[in-house]
Amino acid sequence: MKGSCLCGRVTYEVTGPLRPVIACHCVQCRKTSGHFVAATQAAKKDLRINGEDNLTWFQSSDSARRGFCTACGSQLFWEPNGQDVVSIMAGTLDGPTGLQISHHIHCETKGDYYQLPDPASE
Repeated sequence: MKGSCLCGRVTYEVTGPLRPVIACHCVQCRKTSGHFVAATQAAKKDLRINGEDNLTWFQSSDSARRGFCTACGSQLFWEPNGQDVVSIMAGTLDGPTGLQISHHIHCETKGDYYQLPDPASE
């Protein structure tokens, strides 16, 4: 699986399995993305990043940092401290992914301008 930022200065390839997509509605994800974040996840050892000189990491909390393209601002990664995984923004993946959203998290802090699917109807 391959992906990139909007301008193409940061590209990446994942050689291992990807987790189903999780939609996060926490305040930090909403502030960094402008809506909510939909992210898959891979083992760090399975992720190869090209154009790292255009990738900036921002320590967004005590427990994680976020990686984005310095040129176009695309949010690409979310990396929890001390773990061997990295979350990858699903919208940055190229082509058909075969992935689906498995569930939503931090729904209690979602924006008031949209509704979530009724869990009973899924």
